[in-house]
Amino acid sequence: MWTHEDLKKIVTTKLRGYKLIVTSNREPYLHVLEKGKIICRKGPGGVITALDPVMRTCGGIWVSCGAGDADRQVVDKDNKIKVPPEDPKYTLKTVWLTKEENNGYYYGFSNQSLWPLCHMVFARPVFSALDWKHYREVNKKFAQAILEEVGDQKAFVWIQDYHLALLPKFLKEASPNIVTAHFWHIPWPNPEAFRICPMKNEILEGLLANDLLGFHIRYHCDNFISSVDRELEAKIDRERFSITRMGHETIVRPFPISVDFEAISERAASSVVEEKMKQFKEEFALKDKVILLGLDRIDYTKGLADRLKALDRFMEKYPQYKEKFIFLQIGQLSRVHIQQYKELNDQLNSLVEEINWKHSTENWSPIKLVRKYSAYDEVLAFYRLADICIVSSLHDGMNLVCKEYISVKSDLNGVLLLSQFTGAARELPDAVMINPYNIDGFADKIKRAIEMKPEARKRRMTRMRSSVKSNNIYRWAGKILSELLKFDFKE
Repeated sequence: MWTHEDLKKIVTTKLRGYKLIVTSNREPYLHVLEKGKIICRKGPGGVITALDPVMRTCGGIWVSCGAGDADRQVVDKDNKIKVPPEDPKYTLKTVWLTKEENNGYYYGFSNQSLWPLCHMVFARPVFSALDWKHYREVNKKFAQAILEEVGDQKAFVWIQDYHLALLPKFLKEASPNIVTAHFWHIPWPNPEAFRICPMKNEILEGLLANDLLGFHIRYHCDNFISSVDRELEAKIDRERFSITRMGHETIVRPFPISVDFEAISERAASSVVEEKMKQFKEEFALKDKVILLGLDRIDYTKGLADRLKALDRFMEKYPQYKEKFIFLQIGQLSRVHIQQYKELNDQLNSLVEEINWKHSTENWSPIKLVRKYSAYDEVLAFYRLADICIVSSLHDGMNLVCKEYISVKSDLNGVLLLSQFTGAARELPDAVMINPYNIDGFADKIKRAIEMKPEARKRRMTRMRSSVKSNNIYRWAGKILSELLKFDFKE
């Protein structure tokens, strides 16, 4: 099993002399004003969950956009601050965006073009020349911020996700001393879908400037290579998963991302989490109920409406379970400036109201929808309380909610309902697999999860915990660095 010490050893011995820089759109820690005080919050999302423990171990610099309303008040003259606040381990450097840049780069091209293009959920992508202009400009801003840190030194820049597809090329054009690895956290579409993108060649050329390009699963690697084969002139070695264009080789590999199993397990057992559990039991009237949990950002790829419809169908088919369970759907609103997300929020409101009206009794309502930021200890408390965790993504790169849930369940008393359209489904065959498009089948799987015998729950959870423990976040990061070392850090 990989540990943080193993990862630290690679960084300190093999990357000696190289500056380590991680870059992403979202910042790992943001500072916000609450009641006149500046509060530091850990950022949400899978990228932060995965990479914060890596950076705590390895040190270095994390470059990202400022999103907190008090971020400017805490950074120094170079736009930097040490994080995390309770025990600083690495440096956070902020890139500032104008409102127009944020609208075009983030809400526009990233989330109305690339996000629906890469997720097969029947949401039509929109391509705007102005959004693309801002996307290019912001990628150049990131390049400039990173180049300021690199100077004349050698550097390893680890780029995260679809917001920064052009960044590798801008960095390589500016400095021969930079080695880049890029991890694409969402699916890569098949070439037939990808070819509709008017900017497809520039995106592919940007990504092919990387020395190493990683996806969650082999299928996404195959899709990317096929996209390159269809759109660009390049030498493709399918046995080595290598693409050479204009004399530069890019290695393409699957690296299933994970979580810090040991740290999550330890934190979940803390007295703080225990207190939160007691609080939530009272707040949501959970006593003597089977607790079903959904914990997701409010996004149309997560299958939230389908989840609610499946619960409705479950109660129609199996009314004997009424008043015996509570379904908690916890999640933050996101991307509310985008019409599809506004419509989704309205749809969820309508479904919850309709389903609760239809099935509620005098002292019980089946669904509680909580749309707010939840601190990490609160998230862990919800996981610990949940008898069943439902992950019903319509399409997902990996999905780390399911791995966090497994990491928390040291008592082995939990069932995971997992969409077959997540990357995690390939690693966790002991989950109860669901097709979120099949509402009747989904309802039957909820019944199966509730009725599962304790021995079966323990057996399945034991195997899933063993898998997540072995394939932890340090193994993910170590595998990426080990792969890169074969090609780029030769002595």
